[in-house]
Amino acid sequence: MNLCAFALLLALASGASGQYYDYDAPLFMYGQLSPNCAPECSCPHNYPTAMYCDDLKLKSVPMVPPGIQYLYLRNNQIDHIDEKAFENVTDLQWLILDHNLLENSKIKGRVFSKLKQLKKLHINYNNLTESVGPLPKSLQDLQLTNNKISKLGSFEGLANLTFIHLQYNQLKEDAVSAALKGLKSLEYLDLSFNQMSKIPSGLPASLLTLYLDNNKITNIPEEYFKRFTGLQYLRLSHNQLADSGIPGNSFNISSLLELDLSYNKLKSIPNVNENLENYYLEVNELEKFEVKSFCKILGPLSYSKIKHLRLDGNPLTQSSLPPDMYECLRVANEITVN
Repeated sequence: MNLCAFALLLALASGASGQYYDYDAPLFMYGQLSPNCAPECSCPHNYPTAMYCDDLKLKSVPMVPPGIQYLYLRNNQIDHIDEKAFENVTDLQWLILDHNLLENSKIKGRVFSKLKQLKKLHINYNNLTESVGPLPKSLQDLQLTNNKISKLGSFEGLANLTFIHLQYNQLKEDAVSAALKGLKSLEYLDLSFNQMSKIPSGLPASLLTLYLDNNKITNIPEEYFKRFTGLQYLRLSHNQLADSGIPGNSFNISSLLELDLSYNKLKSIPNVNENLENYYLEVNELEKFEVKSFCKILGPLSYSKIKHLRLDGNPLTQSSLPPDMYECLRVANEITVN
């Protein structure tokens, strides 16, 4: 039996066993390749709408035949995109361009906005200095991490945009505030590892997840998070927050499940809502534990839902914790103290 026939039998056997297609597995595992494919790329026969052109040292986007909906161009040397690059594939849904050499000035015209079905656009690890655009209204997931972005263009009209990844860039708060105000469907925003000294104003109230860790944030505006009625995950670790920069009820958010304030300069524990489940406060300057930070009142039905609490890396010790702490934190699985 020749090698191609064996590979095909292997692919059929895998399909019969009910296994799912692994998008990142070596393509030879999936047997025969689709004929509707650029010659230098690979299109698995059992997934013919995907074209893989990863790790080929490409300097430009190859010819993309009609019918391709998922295009992977990772780990190449692509430094430009011509305006007609995707003219044959206006129904493209995913475009993955991570680890290339793209610059804004070499992305021509309305190359992305012509893709009316595009849902995912990933341009991580490139040389962008501002966000790309214009973008199609169909877009749901935008990833532009690990670039040199200091400016954001307009996201106006992107009613379906749900996920934005902008970590590891050079963004300051004013650039973010102006750009993201109108995104009414945005649920996930990662702005970690940037250059913000304040929390950006006007972020969409629809957010469920907000990551602002590893910036230079020193304070939180009064009642800043009051608008975020569905916020569940908030990270502010590795900033420069001190007690004076956090108004009393900043984190009394009934929807919040996880709060990370580790690696700051806090001397007291900020008050949180009883619904919070995971609270990270390690490596601060905490000197005392006050039960009222977690429980406003104590009773049979009044207690904190904290499951995981990290207090290590602070001056607090086990012996300095008050006895009634355990009545308040009665459902905690883990409390880590020095």
